[in-house]
Amino acid sequence: MADLFASDAETTGEPAENAPLADRLRPRTLSDVVGQDHLTGPEGAIGRMVAAGRLSSIILWGPPGTGKTTIARLLADAVDMRFEPISAVFSGVADLKKVFAAAKDHARRGEKTLLFVDEIHRFNRAQQDSFLPFVEDGTVTLVGATTENPSFELNAALLSRAQVLILHRLDAAALELLLDRAEALTGRPLPLTAAARDALLASADGDGRFLLNQVETLYSIDIGEPLDAAGLSALLHRRMAVYDKDREGHYNLISALHKSLRGSDPQAALYYLARILTAGEQPLYVLRRLVRFASEDIGLADPQALVQCLAAKDAYDFLGSPEGELAIVQACLYCATAPKSNAAYGAMKTAWKSARDTGSLMPPKNILNAPTRLMKAIGYGKGYQYDHDSAEGFSGDNYWPEEMDPQTYYAPTDRGFEARVAERMAYWDRLRAERHES
Repeated sequence: MADLFASDAETTGEPAENAPLADRLRPRTLSDVVGQDHLTGPEGAIGRMVAAGRLSSIILWGPPGTGKTTIARLLADAVDMRFEPISAVFSGVADLKKVFAAAKDHARRGEKTLLFVDEIHRFNRAQQDSFLPFVEDGTVTLVGATTENPSFELNAALLSRAQVLILHRLDAAALELLLDRAEALTGRPLPLTAAARDALLASADGDGRFLLNQVETLYSIDIGEPLDAAGLSALLHRRMAVYDKDREGHYNLISALHKSLRGSDPQAALYYLARILTAGEQPLYVLRRLVRFASEDIGLADPQALVQCLAAKDAYDFLGSPEGELAIVQACLYCATAPKSNAAYGAMKTAWKSARDTGSLMPPKNILNAPTRLMKAIGYGKGYQYDHDSAEGFSGDNYWPEEMDPQTYYAPTDRGFEARVAERMAYWDRLRAERHES
């Protein structure tokens, strides 16, 4: 099988002078890896494995450009294992069979194989299962790399045989170190002002590979005076935030928005709303989430929250982007600052369970309509009290099936408008008790 990672796997000699900057700066030892000291340091999981000389199967989970491939290659060097890389994007079952057969041959000669699988989450369930026997009998030590949450994308059987190690997005200090190394390697300072340098770091969004590619672009252009932040922005295309609409990044930001709203933090809620919309999410999806929030987490504590969210949807339909997005902001801020109650949401869940548990109990006959003689004859509608005929507009009648005791599903809080609802319910409960006593 062709080596899909020839440049990554090469461990002898120096990269060619015309190789990409990211390749020329690729770490030669684990200690050169930046931003992942929690794993590669002496007390980290990888550091301990290397010190012990024994490597277990692992899954490297982290954002793009954080060093997953590099760490896997250096791991093989550190524990003297044969490095066999494949990509789940380009490989199939036939390729895996060849890899496993070659690993068995090398094992007979006393050579251990580190099988590195890039984008391992792209293998389907059956393909993932094919790794199990070869990992269990030690034919290969598996190192998988993924940008997606392994809990969702990998088989439980495979996860039980591998340790998941989380790589962090590179922080400003790690990215700055990469810039220093690039300047030292080329012998040239970056043609940027201090503000533009900071802007360049921010644009990388924690992706070291992206940062070095941008640096290479800067070095390839004849720039006279150092660029300021505006000049840099005009020269380089701005990197879009990482946000897959059907992947974990999507759910993480939506969860963060929802929790910030629930926690009544309008500033954080507005930040996550901006993250979501500037990354390209459909505004109508966000509006659906806000409408749901208004019912689930505010409810009758402020009935206007639902009205605000639906009005924002109408406003966005009418105005479109970007004008209509201000209505979304207004709905977001209204929800964040409204009194909170999940009493309606809790009542719904409890009532639904009660309905399932009680089956098809007949309502009491007094509240059933009797459009035929037969129905009147068997008692339908008999004794019904018309509430508007009473002085308080309240009869206090029984509305529960005879085989069922009255239940309490909805318990309003003392927050916002719901406090008034609680007062009304208490008033009706008192009247109902008086009616029954009399």
